[in-house]
Amino acid sequence: MEPLPFFKTPLTLTVEEITRYIRQMMESDEVLRDVRVLGEVSNLSMPKSGHIYFTLKDHAAQLRCVIWRSQAVRIRFALQDGMAVEAHGAISVYERDGQYQLYVFTLQPVGEGLLYQEFLRLKAMLEAEGLFDEARKRPLPAFPQKIGIISSPTGAALQDMLNTLRTRYPIAEVILAPSAVQGAEAPAELVRALRCLNGLPDLDVILLARGGGSLEDLWAFNDELVVRAVASSRVPVISGVGHETDFTLVDFAADFRAPTPTGAAVAATPDRKDLLLNLLDARMDLLGAYTTRVSTARERLSNLQQRLLRASPVRRIQDSHQALDQLSARALRAAGQRIKWEHSRLTATSERLSALNPANVLQRGYAILNLPDGSLLKSVAQAPAGQDFQVQLSDGRFSARAVESPLSTPQKD
Repeated sequence: MEPLPFFKTPLTLTVEEITRYIRQMMESDEVLRDVRVLGEVSNLSMPKSGHIYFTLKDHAAQLRCVIWRSQAVRIRFALQDGMAVEAHGAISVYERDGQYQLYVFTLQPVGEGLLYQEFLRLKAMLEAEGLFDEARKRPLPAFPQKIGIISSPTGAALQDMLNTLRTRYPIAEVILAPSAVQGAEAPAELVRALRCLNGLPDLDVILLARGGGSLEDLWAFNDELVVRAVASSRVPVISGVGHETDFTLVDFAADFRAPTPTGAAVAATPDRKDLLLNLLDARMDLLGAYTTRVSTARERLSNLQQRLLRASPVRRIQDSHQALDQLSARALRAAGQRIKWEHSRLTATSERLSALNPANVLQRGYAILNLPDGSLLKSVAQAPAGQDFQVQLSDGRFSARAVESPLSTPQKD
């Protein structure tokens, strides 16, 4: 509904219209849209819906209040009747009952408002000095051998951290520097514990932790001396103060901020289950690499052996022996072929000589005539009458003489 225009004469409105108009007027007021109210809690009601209803009152007046469930889960203290609180919220009207009330955004016990202002002042001062710079934060050790813990020796936070460390990384040695974590004596004890652990030469990491609480309960971890001691620590510091939504100045100065004490123990150590899985993976990778390396080496060795065998004198001698055997076989085959060829040629020559042998001719009825000087009688002119000569037949020889002058045989044309 739009704001009603100003009229000189009264308007007649329904209850709904006037109530809505009043609500719009309240919600448009800058003061009522963002107001902090001090008072004492009464008529507290916490139904199963998760919303919180109560009344704030003082000696002269009272104000109905409501906290919706989404804001109620952020309250870190036990709200009860009679408690003095500071409520931050906005004033509006619940139209059904025509009741104006405070819709609360945040709620804290009286006194925490001043503490929060001091928190902001210290944070701005230390941040300006560079104590919270990311560049000065150190990496956490991957496999710490000695872990220091600063916490209350009787608190549940310590037991949670010890149980977590035993489960995740039981080989680490844990050194406890007990300290108060709440109250006036806590800051000095926290500083003393930090100095004590920093005096150990082989400490790897420090866990500074406690359980949750109100801003006042956690105030020791906002103390300036404690924050400076954390920032100047030689050993990396993990803060695990309160719950995930709780922030202290120590969280900004520490090398790592964990949401809870258990989270701090988790951040400080590897999980042995993961380490075993990584070890198994590494073993399989190593086995695979070893198998591949051996296979490659064997193949290379085999190649080298083959090359060495081909280049060695033994192989050359063996090759020479083989070549000699081949040459010998070839020579024997060639000699055999030559012998066969020569035998064939000799046979042919022998046959030709046999055909030309005079003795063979004599066996066919021919004779050989020789003069007394042994020369052949080749012509009748060499045998005049009275000429002696020898006649050789196939089975012997005898002497003969020409008795008359030979007659020459006429030559054929």
